[in-house]
Amino acid sequence: MARFELKLPKMGESVAEATITNWLKEVGDKIEADEAVLEIATDKVDSEVPSEVSGILVEQLFGKDDLVQVGQTIAIIETEGDAPTAKVVEDIAAPAEVAAIEQTIEVAKDSVSSPQDFSGSDKFFSPLVKNIAKEEGISVAELESIAGSGKDGRVTKEDILKHIETRKSGVATPEAVVETPKAAEPVAPVAPVQKSQQAVPVSVNGGDEIIEMDRMRKLISGYMVASVQTSAHVQSFIEVDVTNIVKWREKVKTAFEKREGEKLTFTPIMMEAVAKALKDFPGMNISVDGDYIIKKKNINLGMAAALPNGNLIVPVIKNADQLNLVGMAKAVNDLGNRAKTGKLKPDDTQGGTYTVTNVGTFGSVFGTPIINQPQVGILALGAIRKVPAVIETPEGDFIGIRQKMFLSHSYDHRVVDGALGGSFVKRVAEYLEAFDVNRDF
Repeated sequence: MARFELKLPKMGESVAEATITNWLKEVGDKIEADEAVLEIATDKVDSEVPSEVSGILVEQLFGKDDLVQVGQTIAIIETEGDAPTAKVVEDIAAPAEVAAIEQTIEVAKDSVSSPQDFSGSDKFFSPLVKNIAKEEGISVAELESIAGSGKDGRVTKEDILKHIETRKSGVATPEAVVETPKAAEPVAPVAPVQKSQQAVPVSVNGGDEIIEMDRMRKLISGYMVASVQTSAHVQSFIEVDVTNIVKWREKVKTAFEKREGEKLTFTPIMMEAVAKALKDFPGMNISVDGDYIIKKKNINLGMAAALPNGNLIVPVIKNADQLNLVGMAKAVNDLGNRAKTGKLKPDDTQGGTYTVTNVGTFGSVFGTPIINQPQVGILALGAIRKVPAVIETPEGDFIGIRQKMFLSHSYDHRVVDGALGGSFVKRVAEYLEAFDVNRDF
């Protein structure tokens, strides 16, 4: 029998860690190759981790809600065969932390003595944490008082560094240690400081239902508040006549689906116009990092999508300006379908440079969307409606029925002024109104 280490796979360039949300297999369960073993969540998307081999799950190295680094071993699977047994360590560390620990060991070898002796403590501290405590002159009692965020309450590198930063700033924390005074300086005993716990809301009349936000809703809440606090939101609105687009889509949608195997919605047509406008106004395809503006080389369009549970996710169409209408339709449908079925990968939500949200799906005429940081603009597509309109002709003006919609453009006034923000959305409208009804798809 051989033992296989199931590791947290790489999930994208910017994804370094994930939280275990649910174990689909328990110790003793039989697992087939490519079968999902557990569910994980990043800050953007939830996904499953499949097994690379067939065998029996013999050990789970992390529990539900534990934070795991990419590359860490999360489970041990016993397989048939003569493959060498994988080495399993009791306390798994991220690669960067392993290197730091090794360096700590070397430093310890060269040290003759140290001012702190942690051997008398009942709590476990990693060599890295001990070394940092020694360098900063943190006593055993003070180290034991730090609230650990690691497994089983262990103090991590981040915990002790945060404690040191707080101590240097002179801000007292509930975990701060009260030094024992000298015998000659008697003082009144100090009562331990209790951590304040968030009060659970209580129903006044007993008929209200109290529901805690799920993990994704908490993240979305934090992102939205942070965006409003970061960017100076300004909106521009413009009404667009999309009669030609409606007529053209109605004419070709059956043939399109028959030839391409994809449904043709209005979204890819709108995205095509947005991508063209971003090429005309690259000042909208930027991000902000402190006092610096980063001009993005690629045009990656985020597409806000509602999940079945009501939460929001923004998968990204990479290099959208390089896609024709067929390619755009395939990308939109693929990301939309995988969002609905929970099959998006973490990389699918990374790298967006501008976002489009279709509020018209729910009947809204227009909206004031919140910018998806660190981008500087987001466009809301309103519902397409039949409305009476003045039509100008060489023979004169007359009233007719037209298909119209509103475009709502929110942009960051820190770096985008009204001239740029208004000109951009106007250019999107011009592309839509000049749509060629004789074009092929």
